[in-house]
Amino acid sequence: MKNKRLLGVAAGAAVIALALTGCGTSSNTPAASTSSHVLTIGMPNQQQTNNSNPFLNTSSARSLGYAFAIYEPLAQVNDTRPANKPVPWLASAFTWNTDFTQLDLTARKGVKWSDGQPFTADDIAYSLQLRKDNAALNAEGLAYGDITVAGDVVTVKFTSSQFVNQLKALQLFIVPKHIWSTIKDPTTDLNQKPVGTGPYVLKTWTNQAITLDANKTYWGGKLAAPQLRYTSYSGNDTLTTALATGAAQWGWTFIADYENVYIKKDPTNNHAFFPAGLGIDHLSLNTTKAPFNDVAVRQALNLVVDRPKASKVAESGIFPEITSVTGIPTPAGDSFIAPEYKGKNVSVDVVAAKKVLTDAGYTYNGETLNDKNGKPVTFTLTDPTGWNDYDTSLQLIAAAAKSIGITAKVFTPTADAWTANIQSGDFQAALHWTNAGVTPFEMYSNMFDPAFYTPIGKTAAWNFGRYNNPEAAAAFKAYTAATDDAGRATALATIQKIFVEDVPAIAVDARPAGAEYSTKYFTGWPTEQDAYANPQPTVANVAWILTKLKPVK
Repeated sequence: MKNKRLLGVAAGAAVIALALTGCGTSSNTPAASTSSHVLTIGMPNQQQTNNSNPFLNTSSARSLGYAFAIYEPLAQVNDTRPANKPVPWLASAFTWNTDFTQLDLTARKGVKWSDGQPFTADDIAYSLQLRKDNAALNAEGLAYGDITVAGDVVTVKFTSSQFVNQLKALQLFIVPKHIWSTIKDPTTDLNQKPVGTGPYVLKTWTNQAITLDANKTYWGGKLAAPQLRYTSYSGNDTLTTALATGAAQWGWTFIADYENVYIKKDPTNNHAFFPAGLGIDHLSLNTTKAPFNDVAVRQALNLVVDRPKASKVAESGIFPEITSVTGIPTPAGDSFIAPEYKGKNVSVDVVAAKKVLTDAGYTYNGETLNDKNGKPVTFTLTDPTGWNDYDTSLQLIAAAAKSIGITAKVFTPTADAWTANIQSGDFQAALHWTNAGVTPFEMYSNMFDPAFYTPIGKTAAWNFGRYNNPEAAAAFKAYTAATDDAGRATALATIQKIFVEDVPAIAVDARPAGAEYSTKYFTGWPTEQDAYANPQPTVANVAWILTKLKPVK
């Protein structure tokens, strides 16, 4: 599912995958492990290609999550508990200056790359410089300045305050300079022999399963699992079966009625954990194309989307309902809602929506809405096939559009095709997710920050709807440049006002992080009682979780 699913075995291969991902033992258990059981991991991201480039969201390494078993971050940041302090990782120490324009990082000693070369501060500096020099790799949007090295310390200067990006900077993974400096184009290289500092190393790659062995020289000590085996399933349903039967022991997919369908299949060992944050699911609207280049259509559709139904029907109540007109999840984000929007909640209002449209010059021919040229208004909603919850949400949104005379078709391509289309701007409307940050800034920035604007045809990291409002750009910049909470609150209030009035995107439901996992062979997973990390198998906390697992005796 979405990062949750980031992307990409064909349906026919899924049956084979189920057989191949069953628990097994290694005939050559690495010395770095303490169990003989393989840890099997699944995602519902369909056919994969042999691409282990950790910078690319479309690579199998990022889609399935094994990138973060190989490549490690500067620090481990639990974005489901943003108040928790980051845990030093490849940076043994890190310090920000008072205005968050400089970050000093101390490279951890005693770390080696999996090819035996020593890890140094130069690797950190190079990895950051690589992002600075290649805008396509700077998915975090960090405003890099000078990057220098003195002994074990890397000093990173930024051209603006990175208060809102401080956790992003610490979550950056590091690549080996001696490998990547020889790569001609880091934005396209397949990196099929990845070298990292992480707890596991790539052993084999096939369309049915990708295997990683425990890194015998890993700096973090012995590991519970001798081998990881990753499989990409054809969709939520096939992965659900694998998780329920134990063929996959760790995954993240939407499971309707998960208590009965998944937990009760093995209540002793099957578990699910969905920690909430400030991230949401939203309908990304392509504001460069009709009909969503007209604010009236965006406003009208926003007035008829049924959020309670999206939460209860499409997401089985796992994803909380959005109630605030600001799109901010409550109660987690209550303190961030601007005073003018306190207590103002969304509700379905077909009459008001039709009035917005007719006031803007649209007309009705019977039940059909016609645009200002007299042509019926239509659009296409798109999300990958097999993403049951999102696909159901799209059907609900299509029904909502019909209530105001708009015909909306639902198109479900492959995950890879969908991702390429979203990133290039070749779509009209798509359900997508946002990250969760320390404040709602991250949520809003992912949806419509003009700093992420790219023309149609160029790859976008966020702001897939190509929203390009100067007032919004100024407000986002003001937020990041603010030196106190009052300045940030003022800028955030402006951002909320633009979201409410100009509707650059439509908030649909709040989205927790999540994972399903088995304790049959391994314990130590994040839980409600010990929520030390984001439990998803596709995020930067993967190495952290893998080092916390313990074998069941």
